[in-house]
Amino acid sequence: MMFLVIIAFFVFLLIGIPISLVLGMTTIVYFLVTGNYVLLESTPQRLYSGMENFGLLAIPLFMLTGELMNTGGITNRLVSFARVMVGHVRGGLAYVTVIANMFLASILGSANAQAAMMSKVMVPEMEKEGYNREFSSALTLASSIVAPIIPPSMIFIIYGTLSGTSIGALFMAGIIPGLIYGLGFISLVAYIGYKQNFPRSERANLKQIWAAFKDVLPALFIPAIITLGILSGVFTATESAAIASVVAFIVGKFFYKELKLKSMPVVFVNTVIGTATVTFLIAMANIFGWVIAFEQVPQLIADAMLSISDNPFVFLILVNLFLLLVGMFLDGIAALVILVPVLMPLITGFQIDPIHFGIIICINLTIGLLTPPVGTGLFIVSSIAEVKFERLVKSVMPMLALGIAMLLIITYWEQTTLLIPAWFGF
Repeated sequence: MMFLVIIAFFVFLLIGIPISLVLGMTTIVYFLVTGNYVLLESTPQRLYSGMENFGLLAIPLFMLTGELMNTGGITNRLVSFARVMVGHVRGGLAYVTVIANMFLASILGSANAQAAMMSKVMVPEMEKEGYNREFSSALTLASSIVAPIIPPSMIFIIYGTLSGTSIGALFMAGIIPGLIYGLGFISLVAYIGYKQNFPRSERANLKQIWAAFKDVLPALFIPAIITLGILSGVFTATESAAIASVVAFIVGKFFYKELKLKSMPVVFVNTVIGTATVTFLIAMANIFGWVIAFEQVPQLIADAMLSISDNPFVFLILVNLFLLLVGMFLDGIAALVILVPVLMPLITGFQIDPIHFGIIICINLTIGLLTPPVGTGLFIVSSIAEVKFERLVKSVMPMLALGIAMLLIITYWEQTTLLIPAWFGF
């Protein structure tokens, strides 16, 4: 019977049905095939209970923050500041793309949203200065994966909610890995820039640097307030999302004066649409995960992995390979909601810290944005930057390889994730 359910899942996926509907439809197929109508009667309650979590409130608030930033001129100033600082070195605009992504990551927390935004801003600019369009698009996409790593992060919020791990601890744990990824992509740009003789921009003088710094300073209040507030205990990670929204509104409205009240309906509509998409996906994945748990799939996977090895080193290799494979076919958030209940009992048995494991799984599934055939980031950037999908895939391969190499460093050097949380008592 379960074989028919698995076939239905892949058939729905292959014919192009959105993943959220695939999860819900597959669950209904399971009920019909097995005749388990008792679970079907409980499904509405399960859908509701899966969303009844205070931590998930941060998702619409951080999405609102991102919309306010875009409309209020904050995003453009962050990019301009990065350009003034490093635009004059060889490959300067490529460095700007990576650094601007790191700035935005500390506010947005969504790789897809960041990839879409930066593709509109940076790819045309890089092409004007002589960069290859495929490389520009690939770099923009690859460096956007730091968005879910540097706090705040929507995917950390979901993992923390599902696993019972402190969201504040996860936010702090993401700082060093985010810097590792940023420095890794900067190093790659330096190497490629040396080989291909990338262009330079005109060097900014001290007056221009000072003007850019004063202009961007209000925008930098947003990540500073979020981080300091969480560390000092003034507010929780979830409450920080509300604070970030308020600060983004104040900065856009009163400092930069680009956020107009007539723009607010569009901001709210975009926020609602984005939130509805994510929360519907979480609800569907929750009932799908419920079926998986009922069929004791976690226990079967645990037994299979333990039969291979009881060594945590080998277990983490197997998990990373499994997650990279899953990331090729499933959206990261959907995969997270499905797999966290499956994998959490395993990490307890292998005595792996849930904070460290959370960073591993979130980074791994985010890398899935770069992997064909279903990497959503590839489709987003291909469409916005008007680059052929197959050419974008070819250009992004070196960055994907680097991303996996950095994932292995973080996997086997746990202090990269646990050092800062330990400093602050998490």
